[in-house]
Amino acid sequence: MIHRDEMDTYLKGLLAVDRFRDYGPNGLQVEGKPEVRTLVSGVTASLALIEAAIDAGADAILVHHGLFWRGQDGRVVGWMKKRLHRLLAADVNLYAYHLPLDAHAELGNNAQLGHRLGLNIESRFGEQDLGCLGTPAQPLTLAALSTLLQARLSRSPVVVEGDGRPIRRVAWCTGGAQGYFEAAIAAGADAFVTGEISEPQAHYARETGVAYLACGHHATERFGAPAVAAHVASHFGIEHRFIDVDNPA
Repeated sequence: MIHRDEMDTYLKGLLAVDRFRDYGPNGLQVEGKPEVRTLVSGVTASLALIEAAIDAGADAILVHHGLFWRGQDGRVVGWMKKRLHRLLAADVNLYAYHLPLDAHAELGNNAQLGHRLGLNIESRFGEQDLGCLGTPAQPLTLAALSTLLQARLSRSPVVVEGDGRPIRRVAWCTGGAQGYFEAAIAAGADAFVTGEISEPQAHYARETGVAYLACGHHATERFGAPAVAAHVASHFGIEHRFIDVDNPA
């Protein structure tokens, strides 16, 4: 077992939390029992995940999307009350790591997605160096890249075709990183892979020739939290289980 504060300190160092300007607090968000023997990981601290983790005997939950974000009104009502009530009643700790979990060079969402696509991170771009750029073993067609993403993520991406060029350099950033597309273009990418798409990106793809593939926010961010949690569990000799709550977004 491990004390919750020791786990918090270890994760803070592992993920270089102090390096990032983020949209919410990283680390222990809800304090539960002092001793952690069973750790559950998931993408988002939804009520469904919290209840499944409690049923699995979790002493702590580690997620990418926590409970608290900049701009919330601060009231504990509705969905927030339900989530907090379940955590506090069961005395379960909640750890959340947003941008630090995206960025870790081996365990993070971007590194884990790149690994599944056969891409090594050769350089970074964009705000706080969150975007990644890599080269496939051999140039891909857009159709081949789309098929690969569907196979690895179990969902069909939304594809905006570029100019049909061979894809020699792939840029990617998991989650809601559509705002990184212009930086990916400037970095020399032939295609950009992320979770979401907004209205401007389709026009940028058509006008610059750089293909855009939106694969789902949740789908692209399923890999970082379990990778980090598995590492922590191995390091401290505790149990770990990943629970994936389906999300079409």
